[in-house]
Amino acid sequence: MDTPAPWHASPRRDTAPYSDGATGEVRIPLSLFCVDERIRDLDLVLSRAEGELLLSQLRPALTASAETAVIRRPEVVQ
Repeated sequence: MDTPAPWHASPRRDTAPYSDGATGEVRIPLSLFCVDERIRDLDLVLSRAEGELLLSQLRPALTASAETAVIRRPEVVQ
């Protein structure tokens, strides 16, 4: 069985994604981590078409995870 890679990226909290009106690129500011140690900040750069494709693929996953969270929410006991 493969061991999960210790690398991951998270959106930077201090900067929102933005687009370049001249090129149409979408830039998503990220922080790159190895386990819990921040290694560096970088931007994920996507073309407009790539950004739209990523968004269309994320929507169903986000909807499914939100529905699962509602189903698994513990009930209040009185």
